[in-house]
Amino acid sequence: MPHQPVSRPDLRADCAQCAGLCCVALALTASDDFAIDKPAGQPCPNLKQDFRCGIHARLRDGGFPGCTVYDCFGAGQKVTQVTFGGRDWRLAADSGALTFEVFAVVRLLHELLWYLTEALELAPSLHGGLKRALDDTERLTLGSPESLAELDVSAHRSRINDLLLQTSELVRTGVSNAPLNRRGADLIGAKLRGADLRGADLRSAYLIAADLRQADLTAADLIGADLRDTDLRGAALARSIFLTQMQVNATRGDASTTLPPRLIRPSHWS
Repeated sequence: MPHQPVSRPDLRADCAQCAGLCCVALALTASDDFAIDKPAGQPCPNLKQDFRCGIHARLRDGGFPGCTVYDCFGAGQKVTQVTFGGRDWRLAADSGALTFEVFAVVRLLHELLWYLTEALELAPSLHGGLKRALDDTERLTLGSPESLAELDVSAHRSRINDLLLQTSELVRTGVSNAPLNRRGADLIGAKLRGADLRGADLRSAYLIAADLRQADLTAADLIGADLRDTDLRGAALARSIFLTQMQVNATRGDASTTLPPRLIRPSHWS
């Protein structure tokens, strides 16, 4: 099963080209992930006037590990530089409310672009439908602020999901004749060390704090799986499918954990 890096730099966050949108648009809840409560639309107190984070180098130690997990899939720079042409949301009459609404929509569209780009590499037999879906999604991201704010992104995502499911089934069946189906399963804290999870359907599964040390996740579908604090030391993930940087950043791993080439090894693993 060929699996090349997702060659889409535009789907990777470029904070230097963004106006700190995630630091304002998102709500924070005081917890192990965030040191404070912050309503959506209010700037984080760590956000500087130049849209840089004042504690970026020590987010984990400073009580904001949740910020190190979040990924906008490049939506921040798209909305800042393309949708709003580089305009400063702080000068908007609505205090940036439309900008933040559009950011939420484009972020979801960019996540779909990430999955569709990977799916094109995984399932050549579905190329026609996947390419049309990717082109349609690209076109939507280039819409006006008003059209994006009115977009029924849930309906669009549902149509895309059908294609992603077909891709998943093709890939997983090629690895196992009877792949394990644990879609949406409650596997919180599960003891799965060394488990053979090749071709497993783990879509939207809750794997919070699960022990997956030395587990084989080749061709396992991990789209939407909750991997917060999952122990992936020594796990084989190099050929897992629909795994994102955001999911990986929330886990624990080590030098022996293998990852798909499109993803970056989190610095906190060392």
